[in-house]
Amino acid sequence: MQKKIDELKLKRNAAQSGGGEDKIKAQHDKGKLFARERIELLVDEGSFEEIDAFVKHRSKDFGLDKVHYPGDGVITGFAKINGKPIALFSQDFTVLGGSLSEANAEKICKIMRTAMKIGVPVIGLNDSGGARIQEGVVSLGGYADIFLLNTLASGVIPQISVILGPCAGGAVYSPAITDFVFMVKNTSYMFVTGPNVVKTVTHEDVSFEDLGGAETHASKSGVAHFVCENEVEALMEVRKLLDYLPQNFMDRPSEFAFDNTKSELIEKLNEIIPDNSNKPYDMREIINLLVDGGEFLEVHQHYAENILTGFAHIGGMSIGIVANQPAVLAGVLDINASVKGARFVRFCDAFNIPLLVLEDVPGFLPGTEQEWNGIIRHGAKLLYAFCEATVPKVTVITRKAYGGAYDVMNSKHIRGDFNFAWPSAEIAVMGPKGAVEIIFKREISSAENPEEKLNEKLSEYVEKFANPFIAAERGYIDDVIEPSETRVKLIQAFILLKNKADRNPKKKHGNIPL
Repeated sequence: MQKKIDELKLKRNAAQSGGGEDKIKAQHDKGKLFARERIELLVDEGSFEEIDAFVKHRSKDFGLDKVHYPGDGVITGFAKINGKPIALFSQDFTVLGGSLSEANAEKICKIMRTAMKIGVPVIGLNDSGGARIQEGVVSLGGYADIFLLNTLASGVIPQISVILGPCAGGAVYSPAITDFVFMVKNTSYMFVTGPNVVKTVTHEDVSFEDLGGAETHASKSGVAHFVCENEVEALMEVRKLLDYLPQNFMDRPSEFAFDNTKSELIEKLNEIIPDNSNKPYDMREIINLLVDGGEFLEVHQHYAENILTGFAHIGGMSIGIVANQPAVLAGVLDINASVKGARFVRFCDAFNIPLLVLEDVPGFLPGTEQEWNGIIRHGAKLLYAFCEATVPKVTVITRKAYGGAYDVMNSKHIRGDFNFAWPSAEIAVMGPKGAVEIIFKREISSAENPEEKLNEKLSEYVEKFANPFIAAERGYIDDVIEPSETRVKLIQAFILLKNKADRNPKKKHGNIPL
């Protein structure tokens, strides 16, 4: 028996060493970690249990019969993060460039199927040169097998992709289907076709970084939800994100101990909204004062910055926040903001995370560029997402709520549970000046002093309509509250809504306006 045990140890050591010390050193020289080092940093110490460490590819063409590494370029297994079980795979670039083979794909698919059965999140650490060319269509089939499981797992368990190297061609579509994508500056790349192909086909001369680097995907394409300075930071951010998420769609996010009896008024909230309704302010100031410890994990921070999305705890409860940002484009909704908000809302609804909406929106962005690129269709995505969501939904209107954007941002009419407004709220079909110029057009133009008449009618309109009380009289607003008491009201609301039960009509699935 001892001989067999010694043989087992030798095989396990071979599997642990990846492509060998030289290739591990080459990884380090690029500023990248070895696949196993990444796992050690990500998971709770000593919790990783590997499976399929001895799997090898079965290919014989193009010299592959002479090249065999235990594990075949991907490490798979189960571990714990913050004490909770997770499943993971970590592609090993030191073994044949981390290329995807038939056996490699089978390992990833096995871990995903098991994760779905036991209801735990899947984390993919991606660092691969793409399909293993020597295996041809078998490798492509492996990608498709993974894509299918990504799709079937969507909304069942959280799926997180961490891009820690190249990710090109078909390889990009698996992360794109997952819930969150992390990228690292200067070492992560995602593109369907690389710079060389782009130059050949379109004659554009573009660098890897500009075409598909972390900052490009974080700010321009919206593919990356989080961009980090280095791999260690990325892995720590994944740990932080999991604190806000449940294990699966039947679970609820963990609650942290919090003494709700000690919640106090926050007088500073009374001072944030400017007297001039056209003057910007930073909605993050409000968020930081409302959430526990001022900790807000922002998602898509550098993309569509006119809307904010992210996670926080309020009264110890995990909450998803969607907020207009008056400091960027006056908080207007455009195509990118609508899509960003809609995706976040649907994620929260899929995984039982209550939603807080902080509203200061002057409407949808006008212009031919927006109209021709489908603002109607894309804006409808955000509307659809809020209408469809059955999780607890609470809205606070801090200032502007104009036009269709008022309806879209979780109004009472689309099943908002509690809708509050600050005294500074302006709920109207459009801004006061535009409304007055339409309603009193003849009266103003025929007046001896049109400007004086405009100001007179403007004051009249503001007093009558540009406030929250007309909406409150009809029950569209549940309460007009002082800003300082907002946090207390939110904690009470989310506690009341803990056992909320709402259902959508029975159907196969809806047809969101993609």
